[in-house]
Amino acid sequence: MNRIDFYILPSDAPEARWHFVGRLADKAARLGHRVLIAVDNAEQAQALDEHLWAQPEDSFLPHRRLGDTDAPAAAVEITDSEQCGDHRDVLINLRTAVPSHFEQFERLAEVVIQAPEVLKTTREHFSFYKSRGYPVRHQQL
Repeated sequence: MNRIDFYILPSDAPEARWHFVGRLADKAARLGHRVLIAVDNAEQAQALDEHLWAQPEDSFLPHRRLGDTDAPAAAVEITDSEQCGDHRDVLINLRTAVPSHFEQFERLAEVVIQAPEVLKTTREHFSFYKSRGYPVRHQQL
């Protein structure tokens, strides 16, 4: 793992988090990276999938659910399991737990909003990474 970034948003709205994730995934994909977005469950994966079809408003972000062989291949995929397919590039973690496969990725992004439950889990994630010696960067947005 080369880099862990915490992106700190001023909002407490879940939509702000997803909107930023869309922008971040879009930017990474445009730079030639493959992106895996990890969420807790199938309901979140479906909601994020629908959100990404509408965001970003000024461009199109091709994506699919991990393992969806009916959809065309895409640089951005969403997973609600511990599976990461052949992804090794960028992981955007929206889970309440640190994904077990996080070390396989070159970059890890944690997107933080000012909601109490998100702040609690991302503090735990920060402590987890720091206690294992990973360099962690904060970016206040």
